Amino acid sequence: MTGGGSLLGGASLAQANGWNMPVGVTDLSAEIYSLHMTIFWICVVIGVVVFGVMFYSLFKFRRSKGAKSSHFHENTTVEVIWTAVPLLILVGMAVPATATLQKMYDTSDAELDVMITGQQWRWRYEYLGEDVAFNSNMSTPRAQISGEEDRGEHYLLEVDEPLVLPINRKVRFLLTADDVIHSWWVPDFAVKQDTIPGFINENWVRINEPGIYRGQCAELCGMDHGFMPIVVHAMEEDDFDDWLAERKEAAEAEAMGVDREWEMAELMERGEQVYGSICASCHQADGSGSPPAFPALAGNQELIDDVDWHIDVVLNGVSGTAMPAFRSNLNPVELAAVVTYSRNAWGNDTGDAVQPAEIVELLE
Repeated sequence: MTGGGSLLGGASLAQANGWNMPVGVTDLSAEIYSLHMTIFWICVVIGVVVFGVMFYSLFKFRRSKGAKSSHFHENTTVEVIWTAVPLLILVGMAVPATATLQKMYDTSDAELDVMITGQQWRWRYEYLGEDVAFNSNMSTPRAQISGEEDRGEHYLLEVDEPLVLPINRKVRFLLTADDVIHSWWVPDFAVKQDTIPGFINENWVRINEPGIYRGQCAELCGMDHGFMPIVVHAMEEDDFDDWLAERKEAAEAEAMGVDREWEMAELMERGEQVYGSICASCHQADGSGSPPAFPALAGNQELIDDVDWHIDVVLNGVSGTAMPAFRSNLNPVELAAVVTYSRNAWGNDTGDAVQPAEIVELLE
């Protein structure tokens, strides 16, 4: 009894110190943890037995004591034993592992579908069938990254818009990417799935406890790979339903804004928000850019002189560069606002006010 308590205590200590994988907050993550620990202790026992026999033999039958080696060449009994025992061990590990894998890949009977799209360097979440979609960007201040300010509690693991999910409901994830391979990873869910351009992978989760759960991109997806965190806010079911209803109303109100004429001040305010969350990571908050990969927008004569070219770049991206197309990632109001803002901020002062209705025409 004492020995078993020590083993469990050691596993708990390792988990508490971050040396082990977390138990997590889903039934599947707990099952994966249990399987992991079972196979771990099987490997420990095998290691102790093998190295124990080896060191005992080296000590007991050493040459200095006059020991002479025995030969087991073509000994059928020995060959059967050292073939059968490893086979039985592998089968014993494969059976529970296969059962767990079947559960991991069973995405049927989901109550909510969420499309997750990886983008350099943010995540886009779309609640399928609900007309709710948004981008999730890292919100750690650049001053902390550059060392000008003290780092916060969740340095590089905080976002402006977390993915919100209900507890006690099966949620199916459909995962893809717009540019390069990313990997959506939340340890507490035991979910780690590659997002590949042109392909849609599936995964799922049913969260047992409300709370904030954090993860990050687990694929080396290029410069700023470390600035692509994941935050999931798991809510009680009623709270989630209320949140989703509010987001649907907000999305409908934003869509209605397409049909009206926006004032310059409104476009600039909305555009500054969009630019700060989407564009500033590459082109810098002051529009100075990071040439040659990310050209400056402040004082950019091509941008200032040609509004049509500017809109086309934002909508369709630039082939062969890191500039992606935003036509599918931002709505017409956001697109019009961010173009207007970048044409009138940092001293550009073109006076152009691009209206959402103009963007709608170009998207049709």
